[in-house]
Amino acid sequence: MSNNAAPRRVIPIVEVAEDSLYEVRRKVYPRAVTGTFARWRWTLVWFTQILYYGMCWMPWNGRQAVLFHLVERKFYIFGMVLWPQDVFFLAVLLIISAFSLFLFTAVAGRLWCGYACPQTVYTEIFLWVEKFFQGDRAQRMRRDAARWKPENAARRFAKYFTWAAISLWTGFTFVGYFSPMNELVDSVLNWQVGPWELFWILFYGGSTYMGAGVLREQVCKYMCPYARFQSVMFDADTLVITYDTERGEARGGRKKGLVNRDIASASGMGDCVDCSICVQVCPTGIDIRNGLQYECIGCGACIDACDQVMEKMEYPKGLIRYSTQNALAKHWQLGDIVRHIVRPRILIYSTLLVLVGSAFIWGLASKPALRVDVSRDRASLAREVEGGLIENVYRLHVMNVSEVTRRYAVSVSGLSGIEFVGEHIIEVPATSAQSTTLRVRAPADGKRGAHVIYFDVKSIADERIKVHEKASFIQP
Repeated sequence: MSNNAAPRRVIPIVEVAEDSLYEVRRKVYPRAVTGTFARWRWTLVWFTQILYYGMCWMPWNGRQAVLFHLVERKFYIFGMVLWPQDVFFLAVLLIISAFSLFLFTAVAGRLWCGYACPQTVYTEIFLWVEKFFQGDRAQRMRRDAARWKPENAARRFAKYFTWAAISLWTGFTFVGYFSPMNELVDSVLNWQVGPWELFWILFYGGSTYMGAGVLREQVCKYMCPYARFQSVMFDADTLVITYDTERGEARGGRKKGLVNRDIASASGMGDCVDCSICVQVCPTGIDIRNGLQYECIGCGACIDACDQVMEKMEYPKGLIRYSTQNALAKHWQLGDIVRHIVRPRILIYSTLLVLVGSAFIWGLASKPALRVDVSRDRASLAREVEGGLIENVYRLHVMNVSEVTRRYAVSVSGLSGIEFVGEHIIEVPATSAQSTTLRVRAPADGKRGAHVIYFDVKSIADERIKVHEKASFIQP
């Protein structure tokens, strides 16, 4: 190469920082905590799981007490039977659930998330299993760091096996609400489970395992839509878990007995001893001292933990507590907070909930025990038969909504001389429907076209159960 050649241009290498679309997950090891709110959480765990695992085994009138029978297209809820025609009640029930969620959230934040949400409930159960096999928070962290030691591997296997058993039983129970439990048990024991039953057992069980065992707080932070729109239902008078910044700051460590509260306050220190236990017990791993965050599920674990620390330090409890933004800013007492619960938003939600709930109860109470559908047989035209009579053929569909077999007497009226041909007594088994063909004849009156007639279907055992159904009689 020539000595006169131009020197190469050196381009400096610059490190380019790229923002990740997703936060790198830091595994959360929630610390066990006891206290008032922990007891309430476990009370709700027991209550919801007794209901969920128990109701599908409860007998009622020779059948399953709660069964959403998809094959028969009937919903059995204790003494009530809902048919496809009753889908209106399902829609109203969803509306009631939505308004209830809005009301409870506006009053006291994420009560549902913290105490009754399936994700919270099963995470509590799975954390208890994890603690049973792998120890408390510090032990779990050490064992996860040395996971391949024989003892640690055995403990992890036992934990995962128990999780899988709980998940499969949960999925099995879920399917038992849509397929009769006795039939489902027989099919499982005989290895004859249908493809859809097997799919939903595995799908629901797998979802339980992944949500409560693997993803945990990720479900609440990234998958649950409620966390994103909860702020729309909050206002300055909503009860939420709050950290009293004015009382707690400036935070710092101190020794019990060496620095009492008055001396600490005089030196500019607040009541927060910066122990971080409130962070360690949080199931989503947030620091409540940073203010209200959408990841907070309102479980109250940080309140129990902080109260225990305040008690040991001989400080007043309530540094972290249920309060409102206005209460903190204006130093309200409990009576002031209660008085501000009743506000326009709460009144609107409550009124709508009462109205819709009353309509729902009235609709269920007045739901008829008999339904009848009458239609002219399209395959048979009106015709003239012997004696100069005109005959029309009808399809009568009778639905016995009650849980006893009933016999119904059928009569027809509306035209002079109109009558049935054949049997006019229909027997319908309990919670069943039966169709029959009726031949109706009437004298020709010279007036062509459609004439209004009425079918009366009445229970022989109980005359209060009856239906008056309108139809048309064609005179050719």
